[in-house]
Amino acid sequence: MKLASLVSGGKDSMYSAYLSRRAGHSIEYLLGMVSENKESYMFHTHNIHLLTAISEVTGIPLILGRTKGIKEEELTDLKDLIAQVKDNIDGITTGAIASNYQKQRADKICAELGLQSIAPFWGRNPEEVLREMLVAGFEIVIVAVAAPPLDESWLGRKIDSKCIDELVELNKKFGIHVTGEGGEYDSVVTYCPLYSKKIEITEAEKVWDPKTKSGSLIIKKVRVVDKK
Repeated sequence: MKLASLVSGGKDSMYSAYLSRRAGHSIEYLLGMVSENKESYMFHTHNIHLLTAISEVTGIPLILGRTKGIKEEELTDLKDLIAQVKDNIDGITTGAIASNYQKQRADKICAELGLQSIAPFWGRNPEEVLREMLVAGFEIVIVAVAAPPLDESWLGRKIDSKCIDELVELNKKFGIHVTGEGGEYDSVVTYCPLYSKKIEITEAEKVWDPKTKSGSLIIKKVRVVDKK
């Protein structure tokens, strides 16, 4: 099939695109939504500007949509974005794994546009999926946290086996979702098999709010380098 991938630059959406290509499908477009609402129910907002670099290293055209991020109204903006390419594709990939809210709305929009909604790891064990990403060669950096006891030290942390072990323990003790599906943390993929080169973060700033015990890594500059 010819597909478009709804991506944020985070691990789940990029892994979905990767699995779809590995299954033999063609990723014709990357679709990204730029939301004015940082608390959007549908879209990740952290470092969405990196999609330009991701488009460069994947060689896949990027089309951006914009939304004020008003609950439910933002779905119209998403539908308008997908409608731009619907005549050239057969389906949309998303990184949904456990959020019924996101999955049901993506399914509905795709059905209305006559497209297939593809979520390759929907309902699977999150720990297994996250470990599979590492095996596949994904390099993932945590760029936002919003659930204690995740703290400022997690910002900029690279997800590795030790990190996953800690997330599994935090899930057992505090209910934090291992892949951050509840918004506990967000990520960006600096390298994966879809990339011809690696995205290297050269300048970033940690912003932490002690009142809400949440924060983000604001990536200011990156460069594209050969994968060593």
